[in-house]
Amino acid sequence: MKQTFPPIGPDFTGDKLDTRIILHEALMICELVYEGLYFHTSGDANAFFDRVEERLAETGEPLWFFLVNSTDYRIDGDAWFAFTKRGTDMKEYHAMGLAHYDMSDFNITHVAKTRGTDQHDPTNFTSRDDAVAYLKSLPSKRRERIFRSPNYQKPEIVKRVHFDRAQQICEIDLHGISFEHSRDVNDIFNWIEELIRQTRQPWWVLWNYNDTRIQSAAWVQYDARARQFRETCALGAVRFAVGSETETDIRLRHESRGTRPNIRNTRDEALARLAEMQAEAAQSA
Repeated sequence: MKQTFPPIGPDFTGDKLDTRIILHEALMICELVYEGLYFHTSGDANAFFDRVEERLAETGEPLWFFLVNSTDYRIDGDAWFAFTKRGTDMKEYHAMGLAHYDMSDFNITHVAKTRGTDQHDPTNFTSRDDAVAYLKSLPSKRRERIFRSPNYQKPEIVKRVHFDRAQQICEIDLHGISFEHSRDVNDIFNWIEELIRQTRQPWWVLWNYNDTRIQSAAWVQYDARARQFRETCALGAVRFAVGSETETDIRLRHESRGTRPNIRNTRDEALARLAEMQAEAAQSA
């Protein structure tokens, strides 16, 4: 059965999103303009946060103050889970502070009514200037660029890679691995790709993701290296035993690009899916 993906609206393409993601380097502020934006599907939400993460990764600086223009934006129920999950992850790993402003009459009235009560939200403002002033009053948590100490050594990863030449399958065991940051991602992919290059051929790849974690600080680099790996080293790939949280993250991120992550519960199911893919490739050859 062919899998369908949530559509991505025309307002969520790269060029249009970039006008809504504004980086004020001197102020350390990432401004997100939701004004008038309508998140219809989880595809819309994932496309938006994918682009935010890409823009932040391009700067090389993970920590920012977030200024959010939330005037007159809407989120349908189909988009709510992805929007909330991705937004929470972004704030947890990238936000030194957050302020949002809504210039609608409704919010102006709400702020006036709740001021001085326990319902007052100190991060909710009715003007951009007030929200910026609040963020400028907060202390920066940035430090000098940190050298990321490696969490894994090459021999440990090398022994996790096995080649079945008869079936043309490369099995990669990442069980228990936690990608904490980009250094972990680059180290592990570099070592795996080095082994595959030595064979002078691409492989059908079976990934063991039992108890594997990809922390938010590692996601952008992981995504980039995984795409590169698929293009240069893999004829096709299937993951198995993905933990619930990691599986959710993988599926959400694939939605925005309209691709299906091959994820199965067990190794046997994953091998069966690889066999299907090999048969499909042979028929189309």
